[in-house]
Amino acid sequence: MFSRSLYRLRNLSRHNGHSFYNSSSYFKHSALITAFQPLLHNKPYATTTQHAASTSSLNQTELAKFAAIAESWWDAEGPFKPLHVMNPTRLAFIRSTLCRHFGKDPFSVRPFEGLKFVDVGCGGGILSEPLARMGASVTGIDAVDKNIKIARLHADLDPVASSIEYQCTTAENLVEEQKKFDAVIALEVIEHVADPAEFCKSLSALTVSNGATVISTINRSMRAYATAIVAAEYILHWLPKGTHEWSSFLTPEELVMTLQRASISVEEMAGFAYNPLTGQWSLSDDVGVNFIAFGIKNSE
Repeated sequence: MFSRSLYRLRNLSRHNGHSFYNSSSYFKHSALITAFQPLLHNKPYATTTQHAASTSSLNQTELAKFAAIAESWWDAEGPFKPLHVMNPTRLAFIRSTLCRHFGKDPFSVRPFEGLKFVDVGCGGGILSEPLARMGASVTGIDAVDKNIKIARLHADLDPVASSIEYQCTTAENLVEEQKKFDAVIALEVIEHVADPAEFCKSLSALTVSNGATVISTINRSMRAYATAIVAAEYILHWLPKGTHEWSSFLTPEELVMTLQRASISVEEMAGFAYNPLTGQWSLSDDVGVNFIAFGIKNSE
């Protein structure tokens, strides 16, 4: 049904001032990948007092929890500091898989030139900005009005990032507008929506035929409960208490089946491993806790 990729990342060289890594997998091609910003990308796909039109996938309770900490998006020393370090690893996976899929040069500083991406649940723009710097034409959407305002303000500080089109809206609304993108990305979002199946259908509808979809989330495993909730929220205080609900997590198999029903075939999957000695995240074949999946929209 899908292939679970084994990633082993290690520092290889420097090119144009950015760090590159070597990524190996069970697939035919390998790509050298780079991480542009060690920043957080973890947010709800929900709404606040000022919000986008409510749709079936929005979870109002989740929104209320996250809206209160919207100002912390670009505070690398704030409550989400440990997760800030995970963002380069997510970007590494995205760069590797999408360069391979779209036939782009992974050595290029702007490998995504000419491609249209949408960052669903973009928060303050922590993922949208590095994607724009890699050349993509980026649309960032979030149902939280405060997040979009913060994203716009921060993007205006950088001429490249200022090209990002931020909208306070939902994936469902974009579907109604008949928008299409080469790649649809939703990181740490699906575990916060009310209806994962409908959410995936919307992501699929936004993806062009043979386009790419990338989703990251947390496995519904006991190890994930122990680490992502008990340890991260209640012992280490890495995240505010109540950030996650274990029952809302999806197993890798469930995510694959849900995407398959939405006409998306998962081609690669990798887990995230945290090294407490270095304080860094790396890609792994262990999908027991955090994991990320790359899928292709079936031809229509």
